[in-house]
Amino acid sequence: MSLSLYRRLSARNLLLAGVFGIAALAGSAHADDVLGQAVGKDLQQAQSALASKNYAKAMEAVDAADAVKGKTDYEAYTTAQMRAAIAAQSGNTDAAIKAYDVLINSSRTPKAAKGQMLMAQATMAYSAKQYARAIPATERYLKEYGADPRMQTMLIQCYYLQQDWKGTAKAAQEQVDATIKAGKVPAENQLQMLATAYTNLKDADAKTHAYVLLAKYYSKPDYWSMLIHDLVANPNLSPPLVFYVERLRLATGVLKDPSDYQDMGERAVQMGLPQLALNLLNQGYANHSLGNGPTAAADAKFHAFVAQQAATNRSQLASAVTQAASAPSAGPALTAGYNQVLNGQVDAGLALMKTGLGKNPRYPDLAQVEYGMAQMDGGQKAEAIKTFSSVQGNGPAKDVAELWSLLLSRPAK
Repeated sequence: MSLSLYRRLSARNLLLAGVFGIAALAGSAHADDVLGQAVGKDLQQAQSALASKNYAKAMEAVDAADAVKGKTDYEAYTTAQMRAAIAAQSGNTDAAIKAYDVLINSSRTPKAAKGQMLMAQATMAYSAKQYARAIPATERYLKEYGADPRMQTMLIQCYYLQQDWKGTAKAAQEQVDATIKAGKVPAENQLQMLATAYTNLKDADAKTHAYVLLAKYYSKPDYWSMLIHDLVANPNLSPPLVFYVERLRLATGVLKDPSDYQDMGERAVQMGLPQLALNLLNQGYANHSLGNGPTAAADAKFHAFVAQQAATNRSQLASAVTQAASAPSAGPALTAGYNQVLNGQVDAGLALMKTGLGKNPRYPDLAQVEYGMAQMDGGQKAEAIKTFSSVQGNGPAKDVAELWSLLLSRPAK
């Protein structure tokens, strides 16, 4: 994963800006803020050594100032400022982070400067590969100062680089969801880290959804290939969704094996849609996937069987439509309506399916996907896209629907 974003963030510069900015802002906060002779002498020596880049001598002087008994709050605060400045210039991450803890938690530090310090503290820890130390400062910054793309990505990477997959998934998912809700496009590297986290957590549904988003916003062949492969292998996919994924493979040119066509045809017949099975087999013959080589005879036999099933279904369609209209459950109307669409009665069939959707289908998301497929098969592409895009939830049905929406929305080549 690329970390170039953070090479553009200089932790040292942020630290220095924070320290010297606060010195100016906090210096006149109280009229009685003065340095005693002992502390003042040590800090003056530290400042001189720092100007000469003698960091060891500068830190010794700060340690001496810290050792003075009975320091005022102002003296302790100014000593912490000097320690942070020395640590920043010398690259002493541990000392700088500890000094910043004092400054950030002080009431003397203005809110804006605290935000700058938190960013510096987190960035310095991150640059030193102390990811566990960078996380609290990053999370506090985001909570108190709001979204910042650099800090958000850094938080995800802190978890990612520790291989804390639960933390990665939580941080990345929250950011991706917020970005999408705001009508913006999630960063590709955030989606990649999200997919990797769910892969390592063995969360098949969540991983698939992450690849759906990658295919949606960054339509690269690798994302589509991974997505379709994972959908086919997903054990949580119901038989209808498996069928819709097989059709997706056909539409993207992946499905070519004769056995795949037979499996797809069998599923369509089992769903009560033999005409759809016949249409798909005819497509296999048209693209020369069927009817060739050693499987030609078996292909022809299965094609004849499906054609007979389609003819029988067609002869009984009027009766099925009548019965579906008065049936209390959704299934008959959805199936009969789809068969009407497949047999040229598009408007009547979709109207019947619409009544089925109003009869509280047992699996409403699956029913909605089926309705979108019927719209697509009936030539109503724009309406199908709307239906697919409206499927709710975060399960496989939404993922399959979103893929069909993406596929149908792609510009024609």
